[in-house]
Amino acid sequence: MATGITAQELAEHLGGSLRHCPPERLLSAARGLDEASIETVSFLSGAKYRAKAQGSKAGLILVDGRVELEGVPTLVVDQPHWRFAQVVALLHPEPEPNWSGESIHPSASIAPGVRIGPQVTVGARTTVAAGCVIHPGVHIGEDCVLGEGCELFSGVVLYRRTQLGERVRIHANTVLGADGYGYTFVAGRHEKVPQVGWVEVGDDVEIGAGTTIDRGALGATWIGSGTKIDNLCQIAHNVRVGGHCLIVAQTGISGSVTLGDYATLAGKVGVVDHVHIGARSMVGGNSVVSKDVPEGAFVTGYPARPHRQWMESQAALSRLPGIIRKLAKEKQAD
Repeated sequence: MATGITAQELAEHLGGSLRHCPPERLLSAARGLDEASIETVSFLSGAKYRAKAQGSKAGLILVDGRVELEGVPTLVVDQPHWRFAQVVALLHPEPEPNWSGESIHPSASIAPGVRIGPQVTVGARTTVAAGCVIHPGVHIGEDCVLGEGCELFSGVVLYRRTQLGERVRIHANTVLGADGYGYTFVAGRHEKVPQVGWVEVGDDVEIGAGTTIDRGALGATWIGSGTKIDNLCQIAHNVRVGGHCLIVAQTGISGSVTLGDYATLAGKVGVVDHVHIGARSMVGGNSVVSKDVPEGAFVTGYPARPHRQWMESQAALSRLPGIIRKLAKEKQAD
C-alpha cells in the first residue's frame, strides 16, 4: 500500500531542491508522465519527453539541473531515473510474504467445484472462480484473480496481483508477473528499478509453455481478450497487446510496446522498446521491428520494412556476387 510524503520531505530525502511546488504538497504514488495526477511523482528521462512533461498533471517531476519546465512543479536532483527508482521503493514497498503454512491460504476464496491438484499453493486474498482447473505443482501468489473456467497446467507461476479473465489457458512452466528487466547505471553499478505493477489477461487467452510475461514497472502489462501466445515467448514490462493477436514461438517483445487488435508476430520476431504495431498488421518470421508499423502493413526483415521492399533487397543482394565477378573480369580484360 502506498504511503504519503510531502514534497519538502521528499526533497530532503533525495537531496534535491523544489521549483514551482508548494513544500506541503502530499504525494502518495509514483507514476509515468501519462498516468500522473496531482498526488503523484514522475520523472523526465530525456529531452524527447520534455513536451510531455510540460503538459503532465504530475504533482512533482524529478529533473536534472539542466532542465527548466515553465510553471511545472519539479524537484531538481542528480540522476532523475535513479532517484525515481528510490521514490518507487519508498511509496510502493513490496509487502512481506504472508504464508500460513498451508498450501491454500485461509483468506483465499475458492469457488465450489474448482479442481485443484496436489502440491498447488494459493496465496492470501486470491480469488478462484467456478470451473477452474489447477494442475499439480501450480503456484498462485497473493491478491490474484482467476475468472471462470481458467485452466493452469503444471509448473505455472502467477506472481502476486496477476489477474486472469474467463477461460484463460496457461500451459506448463509459464510465468506471469515476474519483475521486468529494469535497471539504471549509477556509480559503476547496475541498480535495480523496483517493478511494482501487475499483469492483466483478458478473456479466452491461451498462453503456451515456457512463456514469460513481466509485470509492469508501475501499472499493468496487458494481454487483450482472444489473443493466442505460443511457447517460449517473452513479453516485457508495460507491453499492451490488443485483442485477438497471434504471437508465435520465440518472439521477444521489449518494454512499453503496443500491439493493435488482430496483429500477428510470426516466429522469432524481435520488437524494440516503445514501438507501436498497428491493428491487423503482420510481422514475418525472424524479423526485427525497430520503428512503428502502420495499421494493416506486412513487414519483414532486419530491420523490418514493407515485405515487397525486403524481397527486392534480398534479390538484389543475391545477384551481388555475380556482379562483382563480372566487374573483376572486365577489369582484367582492360
